[in-house]
Amino acid sequence: MFLGTHTPKLDDKGRFFLPAKFREELNGGLVITRQPDRCLAIFTPAAYQAAADRMIAGSSSLAKVRSVQRMFASGADSSTPDSQGRITVPEHLRNYAGLRREIVVIGALDHIEVWDAETWASYAAAQEEAFAQMDEEVFGAG
Repeated sequence: MFLGTHTPKLDDKGRFFLPAKFREELNGGLVITRQPDRCLAIFTPAAYQAAADRMIAGSSSLAKVRSVQRMFASGADSSTPDSQGRITVPEHLRNYAGLRREIVVIGALDHIEVWDAETWASYAAAQEEAFAQMDEEVFGAG
């Protein structure tokens, strides 16, 4: 399970150091892809396959399902962290998420999300006010 908020820096080659607590789980490989909200998702290969399986189970006769499947798969890139624990974010994914030097890496339970720092700050600020209400709406009272 991936938890926490981290603030590594993106270097000139589009690389960043994975937070140490995430490295062991991703040492064998990872898949990075687009995520809604203009961020990126990093999955273990098994978690990516599980997410893809859920998408495949959707009805491909629905345009929205096909669109999500296309965006999720077409932007995906698999790689392995280097010996120092860095990963390279492909240019097309850096552009999609608007990543600059300052980034935020958050644990999102079964995956990691990578955000431009300013985008994350705006998103988090907007969500904090509604967080208690969302919790009740999403998970029910009590």
